[in-house]
Amino acid sequence: MKSSYCIVIPNYNHTQHIDRVLQSIAELSLPVIMVNDGSDASTSQYLNQLPHSYPFLQVINLEQNSGKGGAVMAGFIEAHKQGFTHAIQVDADGQHDLTDIPNFISLSQNNLNAVICGIPDYDESVPLGRLIPRYITHFWVWVETLSFSIKDSMCGYRLYPLAITVALIQSTSIGKRMDFDTEILVKLYWQSVEIINFPTKVTYPEDGSSHFRMLKDNWLITKMHTKLFFGMLPRAPRLIARRFKKKSRPDSHWSATEERGSTLGIQILVWLYRIFGQWLFRIALIPVIAYFVLTGNKARKASYQYLRQINQYTGSKKKVRWYHVYKHFYQFGLAAVDKIRGWLGDVHLSDIVFHHADVFANLRNSKKQQGAVFIGSHLGNLELCRAIGESDSSLKINALVFTKHALKFQKALEKFNPKASVNLIQVDTMGADTAIELKQKVEAGEIVIIVGDRTSVTQYGRVNYAPFLGQPAPFSQGPFILASLLECPTYLLFCLKQSGQYHLYLEPFADSLKLARTNKNEQLQSIITDYAQRLEHYCLKAPYQWFNFYNFWQKDDVNSIQRNAINTQEKNNRDNQ
Repeated sequence: MKSSYCIVIPNYNHTQHIDRVLQSIAELSLPVIMVNDGSDASTSQYLNQLPHSYPFLQVINLEQNSGKGGAVMAGFIEAHKQGFTHAIQVDADGQHDLTDIPNFISLSQNNLNAVICGIPDYDESVPLGRLIPRYITHFWVWVETLSFSIKDSMCGYRLYPLAITVALIQSTSIGKRMDFDTEILVKLYWQSVEIINFPTKVTYPEDGSSHFRMLKDNWLITKMHTKLFFGMLPRAPRLIARRFKKKSRPDSHWSATEERGSTLGIQILVWLYRIFGQWLFRIALIPVIAYFVLTGNKARKASYQYLRQINQYTGSKKKVRWYHVYKHFYQFGLAAVDKIRGWLGDVHLSDIVFHHADVFANLRNSKKQQGAVFIGSHLGNLELCRAIGESDSSLKINALVFTKHALKFQKALEKFNPKASVNLIQVDTMGADTAIELKQKVEAGEIVIIVGDRTSVTQYGRVNYAPFLGQPAPFSQGPFILASLLECPTYLLFCLKQSGQYHLYLEPFADSLKLARTNKNEQLQSIITDYAQRLEHYCLKAPYQWFNFYNFWQKDDVNSIQRNAINTQEKNNRDNQ
């Protein structure tokens, strides 16, 4: 049976943003079922006229207000009757980023029986009063499912498989109001439905309205969690056993791994550091890191794999124990503390040992003001590169990042120290525009930093395999091709913490990495092999400071890894061309 998708929008007296929502959906060519949930007469009249302007829209009317959940369920049942296989639930108040709908659909097409669940990436518009109850609900959902598979159970931006969902609706009682989103997700999980989480931006419009009833809805949610908790108890053995079942699917690509943290969380960490200082903060890290070790299954396995690889390569007979993995995670936590210290200006030049001091001196004193490319890694604390710029205000540093999390971290910390910013440039793909922009920066004497130990976010196979700790590993061609296009000196940059001090290593790598046309592939292989050897050298200096918590040695092809929804959609587009 061919999959067919529609959008279901519950609506109770929402008119101020609905035109903008429908205009955004119009570009997607998807049918929309809007459920008028007993709105007042003027709103009902307005909503029932909308199909004249939006032919893809149909409005079904409920005589009495049944609550958000009741309206959504009515929409699902109607969509299922009309032959749709999947429905995307969208709010009517304009909170959701509807440009992510193709990504939801792309994920669904590869996981037809899964619920694709939006994880809110809030901006500054979110009221703090909305965040605190969410974390309480998250805790209870983890208890009720004995799993961390559901990252956010309250976001109303989801894609449901209709056959499974409608069968559940018709066979059991599910809350019809603000308890709906959480209850249906938990009960679907109980039925072994897979939950796939997808981060998406959520904005609270300034003129938005909420139908949340503080006392009644909180009481409903309390009763719901009580009922779900006791419903979990007889299911506990099966829920626990489910966690040990292996899935025959490709490993996740590093870019498909969800970032664990938020802007609010980062700001809380900064306040804790400011109040308690570095040493008490380190003590507070002990239980926090224990939590991440226990709940981070993939990262924990990756740590075991990496540490075993180190032992095997060095000939050590020691067995990797749980406390070695904990130490690895804890070093990552300490690096976060050091990152905060660096951004707040608490790390000074006197705290840093500059190796190859003549290289730094030549960069600072260059009369030509020629820029350079620094190729770094996820070894140590690359963010402390701002200390280089601090030593000479004329040395401007630009760092390329491939995740929104890095930008989120910078944004949070700039509130505490606006002067500490390094220019972070987020790039999902390395196009001509980005290359031209970086070329201009290098010609102006600026520094461009990019990491060389992460494969492409968007494309399969753009790698060369090089020996790393005794096994061939894929290294992205992108950073080295970029360096060749910029036609400037290239350096390798590593920052390790040793004996309480930061050791900054800046090694000359090439006067120019310009690749010849005749033997480009051979040159590229040689360059990447040289980089892998130097990365290996510094990893052995500080093995617990390499923070790539994923299967680094996985093959970079479609059969071995699964990229995120954006990348899958791009792959589908290429396959259809």
